[in-house]
Amino acid sequence: MLLEREVEIEYRPRLLEALQGKVNALADAVCDQVPCCAQCGQPMKRHDTESVSWLARFGRLHATVERYRCPVGQNERRPLLDLLGVEPGRICGSLARWLALLAVVAPYTLAARLACLLLGVKISPMGVGKVVQRLGESAAHYSDALSQYHADSRSEGAPTGDAPAAVVVSVDGCMLGMQVRTERRQRQGCKPLPALPKVKEGQFQEVKTGVLLLPSERVENSPGRHALVRRFLVSCLGDADAIFQRLYAQLRELGWLGTNTVVVIVGDGAEWIWNRATWFIHRCEILDFWHALEHAWDFARLRYGDGSQQADQWVHQIACDLKAGKVQEVIARLKRLRPKSPQLREGLDSLIRYYSENATRMRYDEYLRLGYGIGSGAVESAHKQVVHARLRQAGMRWSEAGARRLLALRLLLLNDNWALLDRMRMVSMA
Repeated sequence: MLLEREVEIEYRPRLLEALQGKVNALADAVCDQVPCCAQCGQPMKRHDTESVSWLARFGRLHATVERYRCPVGQNERRPLLDLLGVEPGRICGSLARWLALLAVVAPYTLAARLACLLLGVKISPMGVGKVVQRLGESAAHYSDALSQYHADSRSEGAPTGDAPAAVVVSVDGCMLGMQVRTERRQRQGCKPLPALPKVKEGQFQEVKTGVLLLPSERVENSPGRHALVRRFLVSCLGDADAIFQRLYAQLRELGWLGTNTVVVIVGDGAEWIWNRATWFIHRCEILDFWHALEHAWDFARLRYGDGSQQADQWVHQIACDLKAGKVQEVIARLKRLRPKSPQLREGLDSLIRYYSENATRMRYDEYLRLGYGIGSGAVESAHKQVVHARLRQAGMRWSEAGARRLLALRLLLLNDNWALLDRMRMVSMA
């Protein structure tokens, strides 16, 4: 380990020198190129030359750049910096990607410590956060643009020649604590920062998450237990329409939405899911089996008492009948019950109404035979990986912009699309 660290320290200046040479060569190659104004299309006029620097993976790089201005469009460009995709005085290049990667899996304070240990770079948690905001904004822009592109009926998706016969879409939402302050806290002299205000009721926002998977790629890794070969996650801090637009865009981007593809939508019974399931012509709606049993448990506890063996046996029988596709028999059996108390009658009416409204989504024997699955465990797991593991740690509260940007980066990582960041230009932010 010590030898490896010694070699790294010894050769870091040489790597910086080699990288600086590449920058100088590129600067010589573009010095005679006159850019055109994006507005008027006319060649821009050279304004002046300035020396700039930025922080890269192996140290600080320097360059002399020419600045051009357009007297008509009032635009300004620096061809070398535009080509390199860097900003003067900022962290750029692969170092920014490494810092963002650390911040996607760990809080900013811990990410700053890891950057020092793993990369040999000393940076403050605030510096890590700024990098995440700039790269996260680029990733969020990419996700929004992809959704808008596929929402256009004239757009072309990926080839669908190998589109699957069925694709499973599971959707759900979870709450995220939001910031309640309107201005950033400021330190007064040597005094510590004032405490964050308490999160009041209503200071939460729902993060909606969707999972896309193929039934044919669900394998049995042990008796009675199944695992997914791959899945694709979609998430947004927005309304129901936004998550379904992103799901539709991702399906087209993957080439999974063929002419005859059946979209299997698994939900917990929320109306916002079923109302938007109609976006897909060939669809199969499935009520999550465990949510269906939760309603049975609610009535069983009222009827037999909490923890009762009779309640357990009664729900077990309901579960067996539902898995066997006997939902109409279950409803008929429930209607024959004659509870005596008003509370029991209300609970029974609620259960009968819930099963009757979702009867067409409870043909579990058919779904199991087709390999669709009957549970929403995939999206429940996705919530824990996308949101809970990073954004819902102790004491965390987020601004809407900060949560949106970090979610966009975390999705790139979990979907194995982190390399896309190399094609994205960091957004300049004050």
